[in-house]
Amino acid sequence: MKDDKVICYTPTPGKQPTHIARWKYECVRAAILQALPEQGEGLLFKQLPALVAGLLSAEQKQNLGSVSWYTTTVKLHLETREEIARVAGASPQRLLKSYSL
Repeated sequence: MKDDKVICYTPTPGKQPTHIARWKYECVRAAILQALPEQGEGLLFKQLPALVAGLLSAEQKQNLGSVSWYTTTVKLHLETREEIARVAGASPQRLLKSYSL
C-alpha cells in the first residue's frame, strides 16, 4: 500500500493535520520511542532529531528527507495520542514516554 498515510495531528488548536506516508511515520515513531526515557528529567526536545537520525538506517534517512521536520511532526502527533508527554514546568522543553512499552 504505497499510498497508505497516517494523519498526524498537533496539540495546537486550529492547526490542520499533516498526512505522512505510513512507513515514514512508523520508522520515526519507533526511533522517538526508543530515544525517549520513561522517567527522570526527560530528554531535551532539541536533542531529539539527532538521536532519531542516529537510530535510522542510511536508506531510511535518504528516503525520508528532513529528519528534523518528520521528528517534530511525529512528536506532536505522539503528544496528541498521549504516547509521549512534555515534562511539566521544564524549560527548555523536555520529553518522556507516557507509558511503558
